[in-house]
Amino acid sequence: MSTQSTSSPRRPRAGTIVWGAVILVIGSLVLLNQLTDLRFDAGIVLMGLLVGAGAALVVGGALSMVRKDSSE
Repeated sequence: MSTQSTSSPRRPRAGTIVWGAVILVIGSLVLLNQLTDLRFDAGIVLMGLLVGAGAALVVGGALSMVRKDSSE
């Protein structure tokens, strides 16, 4: 018996990519803050990251929905 699926190959999820990018940005900013004399307002930076991540998730979800509709 074969357990292989005949569906198309899986694509990476937009949410995984967006949250991974957010974590990378936060880590980079923490390192930059510790290793240099640059200082950031944490509240403003976090609000900007949340707005950007939310926008990216909405756009990624919309693109995924459009892509699924066109493939059917």
